[in-house]
Amino acid sequence: MEMSNDLRTGRHCVFTLHVHLVFVTKYRKKVFSQKHLVVLESIFKKVCTDFEAELCEFNGERDHVHLLIHYPPKVSVSRLVNSLKGVSSRRLKTMFPEFQSYYWKGELWSPSYFAGSCGGAPISILKQYIKQQKSPAISPF
Repeated sequence: MEMSNDLRTGRHCVFTLHVHLVFVTKYRKKVFSQKHLVVLESIFKKVCTDFEAELCEFNGERDHVHLLIHYPPKVSVSRLVNSLKGVSSRRLKTMFPEFQSYYWKGELWSPSYFAGSCGGAPISILKQYIKQQKSPAISPF
């Protein structure tokens, strides 16, 4: 896949898909310090690379993280999320043994997450553009 500005190309498509993800720790426990966020960012970048996606932005607070990911259309957001959460949870557990006390029944992340599509034109502009398309005349045949 080639990258040109924000447009990416696959074999049969041109795309620019971004998703804003928010992951929250189980029971909103305040577990992250700055060093944990630095490690999480590198873990998330690696997982994104494996999916041919790009982590564009990352930041977080003590109990949640935000990710902005540019991903190809062949990637399911739910599969990407499961991988990001699973890999990061396992890696943090092995890298920081003190984290064991923050895991509830072996889980770091809450099972829920926020995913929002973003980028491109606003929905109202897209609706207007589609409505203004010139439909062909009805054929008598």
